[in-house]
Amino acid sequence: MPENHPLLHWYLPARRPADVDSLARTALAAESAGFDSLAIPAGGPDPWVLASALCRRTERIGFLVALPAEAARPTVIAQQADAFRRFAGGRLRLDVGAHGAGLTHDQRYGRTDEVMAVVRDLLDGRRIDFQGEHVQVEGAQLTDPAVEHPVPLYFGGESPAADGIAARRADVRLVRSAPPEAVAERVARTREQGAGERATRGDGSRLRYGIRLRVVGRAEASEAWDAAGRIPDDGRTGAGEDAVVGTYDEVARRLAAYRRAGIDEFILYGCPCPDEPARVAGEILPRLRALADAAVACGG
Repeated sequence: MPENHPLLHWYLPARRPADVDSLARTALAAESAGFDSLAIPAGGPDPWVLASALCRRTERIGFLVALPAEAARPTVIAQQADAFRRFAGGRLRLDVGAHGAGLTHDQRYGRTDEVMAVVRDLLDGRRIDFQGEHVQVEGAQLTDPAVEHPVPLYFGGESPAADGIAARRADVRLVRSAPPEAVAERVARTREQGAGERATRGDGSRLRYGIRLRVVGRAEASEAWDAAGRIPDDGRTGAGEDAVVGTYDEVARRLAAYRRAGIDEFILYGCPCPDEPARVAGEILPRLRALADAAVACGG
């Protein structure tokens, strides 16, 4: 994929009760449409079980698996991730959430920082001793880890603590949906403030930025708004401030504005039906890529 084109993930609205056959149809549609991965949320069926089931039904598409930092001990998370990437031939990204029942904000983020540090080192094949406030590990190492398949780590959050964790531990920083102008300000500010933390990694990597957006595009704007209004509101996939609704051209221009704001990856979702990924890929993404190519040609 050209460097000026974003990575594209399709959010899978996997809520209980889950119909794996229906989800598999959506997964296959997203794969055929050219999406890079499926975003598997926490809070529904076990993300590892669902990703494994869909992995057997697909061939190329990756899996962005959301896991709370408290889901298991970091050594277990690393073992699970290593097993998945080995059996799937890679195809894995991890979205680590800063959750923790009974913990304060600072404790949640402190624990998540330590979990991500341990998971990162283990997946990179290192033997580690780690003595943190929340996580203690002695002599841990994966057996014959599949290091030929790197696992990018994703992390969200809006607090200063989240800024530091993302700079130190993450490959992709997920930002809250907002108008492109606000996103541009946040990307620029956190990138500048986190430059010192990023440098401590010593690998010269650039922190990428991602955003989750609901997109509903149709040939006519009235059709798009009508379709958006029929989406069930389950608190996550219904109407919301993150909606990008309009004609195919209008939606593509809005996504291009997010690209100019510094967004490298999109987690997109729309009408919860199996043919929606194909509609987005067939009508909106070619327009987005054309806008990106035109900007490069013009030196923008």
